[in-house]
Amino acid sequence: MEYMSGNLKVDKVINNNLVRTLKEGKEALIMGKGLGYKKQRNDFIDETLIERIYIIDESDDNNYLEALLSNIPYVYVRTTNEIVRYASNSLDKNLGDTIWLGLTDHIYHAIDRAKKGLHVRNVILWEISRFYNHEYLIGKEALKIIEKRHGVKLHDSEAGFIALHLVNAQMDDVIKIQETMNIIEKQKKVIDIVKYHYGIELNESSIQYDRFMTHIKYFVRRISKGKNIPKDNLNLGLADVIKTKYPNEYKCAKRIEAYVYKETNFKLSEDEIVYLAIHIRRVIEESY
Repeated sequence: MEYMSGNLKVDKVINNNLVRTLKEGKEALIMGKGLGYKKQRNDFIDETLIERIYIIDESDDNNYLEALLSNIPYVYVRTTNEIVRYASNSLDKNLGDTIWLGLTDHIYHAIDRAKKGLHVRNVILWEISRFYNHEYLIGKEALKIIEKRHGVKLHDSEAGFIALHLVNAQMDDVIKIQETMNIIEKQKKVIDIVKYHYGIELNESSIQYDRFMTHIKYFVRRISKGKNIPKDNLNLGLADVIKTKYPNEYKCAKRIEAYVYKETNFKLSEDEIVYLAIHIRRVIEESY
């Protein structure tokens, strides 16, 4: 990451690689190899050494952030930087600062556990690899980067956990990893309802399966926020046609409605149910 020369000053030296400053009126943590060495308050920061800037949000606990970053060796910061750059390029998205802090902390503790012979099982690894395959493959590549930099080979479960951080970073609002895991589990349940209703396995190599999965991802995210699909998107005549022409698909969608209400006490709109039926019809046609 490159930075232009400027007039950033040290507000507080946290360690040789980490200082606090004011950037555009906001507190920020600046990281770079040797950036804080022999620096004092109000000294100018050598911006050619900057590798990462973390703007402190109003909701952040400053003391916690400083303690967290000051206790993590700088080599882990560089590892995360490489992984985030790779992920951003692969996904063609700017993942921002949200992922960086949590991922650095996760990688540090994952390596620490591995050195002690400890392993945390990822109970939804299969679902992550199926529903978010791109992110999972990036997670696998991240494990290679970690092994290259730290000489530690992590379990595949960690590729799944890294994928969760990537999924989180792409969402419109910031949520906890546990909430993301709950969303993925709901996605799996919806898919299972469709498979059990028809007694078949879905054709995962079909285009309609990819489209169905995309619809389910956004569907589950909406209901997790207590929202239905925007109104007036569906022609009323089409709704009647779907109910009449594809009664089994509509019945399957109603099963999903019952599951959602049981789990969340949230009532799906008729538009939402009909759209589910349409996508179910399409994916089922390519699965027989």
